[in-house]
Amino acid sequence: MKRSIIIVIGAVIIALVLTNVLHKEIYYNLKLEKLKQEYAIKPVASVDHSKFDVLQKSFDTPQEVTETCISCHTERHKEVMASSHWNWERVSYVEGRGVTATGKKNVLNNFCIGAQTNEQSCAKCHIGYGMSNDHFDFNNKRNVDCMVCHDNSDEYKKGASMAGYPDRSVNLSKVAQSVGQPSKTNCGSCHFNSGGGNNVKHGDLEQALLACSREVDVHMASNGMDMSCTNCHTAENHNIKGKLYSVSSTNTNRATCEQCHTNTPHFDPIINRHNAKVSCQACHIPEYAKVNATKMEWHWSDAGRLKDGKPYSEEDEMGNHNYLSIKGSFKWEKNVKPDYVWFNGTADHYVLGDTIKSIPVQMNTLFGSHDDGESKIIPVKIHRGDQIYDKVYNTLIQPRLYGPEKGDSAFWQDFNWEEAAEAGMKRVGLPYSGEFGFVETEMYWPVNHMVSTKDKAVSCAECHTREDEGRLAKLTGFYLPGRDHNKWLDWGGIFMFLASIAGVTIHTLIRVFMSIRNKKYEMKIIDYDSEN
Repeated sequence: MKRSIIIVIGAVIIALVLTNVLHKEIYYNLKLEKLKQEYAIKPVASVDHSKFDVLQKSFDTPQEVTETCISCHTERHKEVMASSHWNWERVSYVEGRGVTATGKKNVLNNFCIGAQTNEQSCAKCHIGYGMSNDHFDFNNKRNVDCMVCHDNSDEYKKGASMAGYPDRSVNLSKVAQSVGQPSKTNCGSCHFNSGGGNNVKHGDLEQALLACSREVDVHMASNGMDMSCTNCHTAENHNIKGKLYSVSSTNTNRATCEQCHTNTPHFDPIINRHNAKVSCQACHIPEYAKVNATKMEWHWSDAGRLKDGKPYSEEDEMGNHNYLSIKGSFKWEKNVKPDYVWFNGTADHYVLGDTIKSIPVQMNTLFGSHDDGESKIIPVKIHRGDQIYDKVYNTLIQPRLYGPEKGDSAFWQDFNWEEAAEAGMKRVGLPYSGEFGFVETEMYWPVNHMVSTKDKAVSCAECHTREDEGRLAKLTGFYLPGRDHNKWLDWGGIFMFLASIAGVTIHTLIRVFMSIRNKKYEMKIIDYDSEN
């Protein structure tokens, strides 16, 4: 009987211990639940443009649509014409340059190199009409393209190499009657396809986000919150939050995770303290290019090969071009683990005419360091390649790439680097020595989208490890627990650990000794009392 009772008691004790060890308390993040409720309610348009008499007509030109828009939405065009989406340069302070004007007008990249001399092709992603050369009138309100951002029919598209004009197949009347708040399709028509194709540039922005699962992006998922771009990239007077650091230099008007999630989104205060030096993206975007591959390398030096006197292309096993005669050879990757850098929100760029100071040439420099109070660790895509430069002047060359027909020096028509370089540099007003080569370049693209579910977030051990494949293995200049070691600090830690063990042991021995001593003393008293 007694044995059975002991077994039962033992089993109960074991069950209680296991319950406490294995049980995980479920905590509800009320902040997150509130956000989910906010974005679960989708806005309903209060205006039906298809019922407006002023739009019940046939439009011969897109400029007529714009004139009709601003006949009701008066002064809105002025807001657009003051925005980053309209202007191809902005005046700002850049570290090392002072106050200067930078933007698509003078900043080069290592994809299609630059917009100068190639406006008619590049204007496909400009919110205007008629940008065929560098004489585009940025003050002409008739050339503001309202439809590219506000079309809700999903039928509007810009024409290829048409200077920003819509494709000839677009029914302007139908689109004009179908306008509303910008959707993912509107934003993605440019941002998903920049660089010449889907997911080419960013790696975290692509067509899959139009209808993806939570595993691809928890915000934009069709089976999740189904958020739109403008939920985070909010706008006031057409001034949209968010900066693309391929051309932007300042830390102003940025879209951040904290604007919704605050600086303390977690229950664990230790994780919240990471926010002082680690961006949300660094932990919550463990990989990008989850659905379709992104371009990681672009080598212009391979461009110009012909077969039977004609340009050709080759595709890899994923169906991506790994060679194009007009552009060179490429390397694509999918499910890419980001690189990591310190970033304080400010940047510099390679501007036309800059002297090459180091190789690989940094097409954009993201400023920041551990000792900078404004800096955090962010994930980035690093795009590498090579491009044409002037051997004598030691500057990158802006070649003329696009041309409507052969014989006009455009590389994509004539495949002659010499003529393309001379024509391009003449157009931008810079000297050309006549001697060119190809130099290695690098460009950094901050990764901000394709946020994973919390169970897929970067684990502690992926950064706090001494293994060479640790995520922060290449990020130096600071002490990272678990990755770095300091002889004196390590010995100090060992000493404190051993001292703690010794202290506990000595304390235990003293307690045992005192207990034995007290018992002996008590026995003496008992013996004394019994004798008397």
